[in-house]
Amino acid sequence: MVDQGFPQEGKRFEPKNMLFRYLGDTGLKVSVLGLGGWLTYGSDGGVKEVEQTAACLQEAWDHGINFFDTAEVYAEGKSEIIMGKALKKCGFERDDYVLTTKLHFGDGNSFPNNHGLSRKHIVEGMKRSLARLDLNSVDIVYAHRSDFWSTPMEETVRAFNTIIEHGHAHYWGTSEWSAFEIEHAQHVATRLGLIGPVVEQPQYNMFVRERFEKEYAPLYKLYNYGTTIWSPLYQGILTGKYNDGIPEDSRYGKISKAEASKFETQNTKAQIEKVRSLTKVAEKLGGSVGSLALAWLIKNPHMSCAILGATKAEQITENVKCLELLPKLTDEVMEDIEKILDNSPGKPNQAPASRTPMTLNKALLDLKVRDI
Repeated sequence: MVDQGFPQEGKRFEPKNMLFRYLGDTGLKVSVLGLGGWLTYGSDGGVKEVEQTAACLQEAWDHGINFFDTAEVYAEGKSEIIMGKALKKCGFERDDYVLTTKLHFGDGNSFPNNHGLSRKHIVEGMKRSLARLDLNSVDIVYAHRSDFWSTPMEETVRAFNTIIEHGHAHYWGTSEWSAFEIEHAQHVATRLGLIGPVVEQPQYNMFVRERFEKEYAPLYKLYNYGTTIWSPLYQGILTGKYNDGIPEDSRYGKISKAEASKFETQNTKAQIEKVRSLTKVAEKLGGSVGSLALAWLIKNPHMSCAILGATKAEQITENVKCLELLPKLTDEVMEDIEKILDNSPGKPNQAPASRTPMTLNKALLDLKVRDI
């Protein structure tokens, strides 16, 4: 079978109109939108899925996206296999794209050392991930969760440094760690003269804000800590597809009734009402509510990259339209959005009382954003 629609091997990256940011306090440049394989790639592992994944990667690439994300636990390792094959099918130059994976939960077997952040699992888990990806290295490897109560932080920090020293990864980061745990890792790395984590991968979206905007604020100030966001569209709710019920072909239309029952709760019903109001704001700006939600994220300079999920290329085409809405998010529009959301976590604790407090929007405007 002859491949169609994919570049010849060695075709260089063309950034199009994509916006890029440095990943935290590093020299690594990432697109503000990325593509991930959390709930999307690795369901059957067949040839058809490789082609489908490659089509999504190619569409993302054509729009200037250079950041691709997976993990050892996604589809019990199959996500890494599928994404590795799809990347080779697309033929991208290895130094042009940024690839990440995560270690902690293991790849499906239940042996006691197949999970956690021990030196054994980090080093051997990294080797297994690279074998599945069929690559020599990834750009970033994350500690998928903290292992604070089971493994000494010194052991974890040293193990990730071993991976970097061996050339299996260039940077390491954290995912859903508390600010205290991240600060502890930074302290240990500094004390031992080692490389500390440079990026966190938290959930952040219009409905999940507390940790990103408030708890992590000191990390942005102290380390210019980078962030790559998962669930930027709140598992599809912020696209507006659930405004009038649950479509049969949607994620919540296919999963168990128990999970879909969340739409009967008062909290989710209130969120849907907010999405309906946000939809009106988006339409006035000439875009979709999904694009508005993504543009709102990108407006925050501490957000390095928002990771999209897509099983169809057209979903990516729609999502990148958020860049057209971004310049339209004036102070007035941001205030309208804030009134609808009505869930601001407030300012981080202010130490010097003599300083004049600033609103979040004012603070963001005053920061120097390293966009390229």
